[in-house]
Amino acid sequence: MIDLRTLREDPDRLRASQRARGEDDTVVDTLLDLDERRRAALTSFESLRAEQKSMGKSVSKASGEEKQALLQRAKELAGQVKSAEAEAEKLAVELEELIGTIPNIVQPEAPHGGEDDYVVLETVGEPRAFDFEPRDHLELGELLGAIDMERGAKVSGSRFFFLRGAGARLQLGLLNMAMQQAIESGFVPMITPVLVKPETMAGTGFHVAHDKEIYRLPEDDLYLVGTSEVSLAGYHADEILDGSQLPLRYAGWSSCFRREAGSYGKDTRGIIRVHQFDKVEMFSYVRPEEAAEEHQRLLAWEKDMLAKIEVPYRIIDTAAGDLGMSAARKFDCEAWIPTQGRYRELTSTSNCTEFQARRLGARFRDKDGKPQHLATLNGTLATTRWIVAILENHQQADGSVVVPKALRPYVGLDVLEPIK
Repeated sequence: MIDLRTLREDPDRLRASQRARGEDDTVVDTLLDLDERRRAALTSFESLRAEQKSMGKSVSKASGEEKQALLQRAKELAGQVKSAEAEAEKLAVELEELIGTIPNIVQPEAPHGGEDDYVVLETVGEPRAFDFEPRDHLELGELLGAIDMERGAKVSGSRFFFLRGAGARLQLGLLNMAMQQAIESGFVPMITPVLVKPETMAGTGFHVAHDKEIYRLPEDDLYLVGTSEVSLAGYHADEILDGSQLPLRYAGWSSCFRREAGSYGKDTRGIIRVHQFDKVEMFSYVRPEEAAEEHQRLLAWEKDMLAKIEVPYRIIDTAAGDLGMSAARKFDCEAWIPTQGRYRELTSTSNCTEFQARRLGARFRDKDGKPQHLATLNGTLATTRWIVAILENHQQADGSVVVPKALRPYVGLDVLEPIK
């Protein structure tokens, strides 16, 4: 959540961030008013409480009419103290609830605008010129016996699928290659829970009561994660870490679940937009002053993975209005999809600064032993969607698909052949 000290000292920074996101900036004035009233009520409570304590000492020493008068005043004070305390607590709850809805402060370097206002930072590789009519990933997946959407729908409904044979081997190979790269880069491999408590989901920056993308199990009050970022963000909740151990880097492997509630009619063919997929996610805990550098490291590791699958891609700087609640800045890597004639997101990496750590109570001790909030960052290393880019970019005229060289040891095949 937003730091109250930052709000008081530099409210224009939050106003600018709200405008960049396309959000209401008048909420800043509401926050400032609530904060001022809360602090005034707290001061009043503390002053009355101090007088009440002093009054108790005076009563014990007094006698007669003086004592009766003091007792009457003590009774009045007790009511005033109770009222002031209730007011301070009420305003504190109102402030906490409102500030909990405010997204992270956008970094000034992020482009302003909405979904289409991104800035292309880099383009790597050239789209392939085919001397035959390329097939899309689903047609290829069916030829290879790798993707079965029909039985996925029969068993679970629309936007579910089976990966079988070469498809299963391709996904396992991808995720294992990603995890191996993460380990070699110093990440601790993690198999994470896919069900989390509401406070973990909310602490990561998701509106559990209003987010229609999230699957909920109401009887257990648990939520299915859409990314292992959620579980990894909660891993050090309510802890104070040893600052000398930072940075801490984790690579989480998990299945992910998204309702895709607002995507009716979008990407209904194949496995681009589905309800369940697998992913390896990088997650870093660092000192706040080191977050920007760590963000660039995460992006570099994503580029290393993309180079291994040998597909053309570009990197975009996501516009402020298209950032999630927790992100202060986000870079997406988008691969070229031949049959769509456009780039589609494969990875993203977000710098969440101290936003998530404040909500989750994740801190570290600085060199003076003082607790400070951590910064958290995340970045994707591989997901099920990568299969789309691999199949389409490496297909051959006969429907076979050449496995990228770096991936072959993990898949165990050089070429995926159509089934007889």
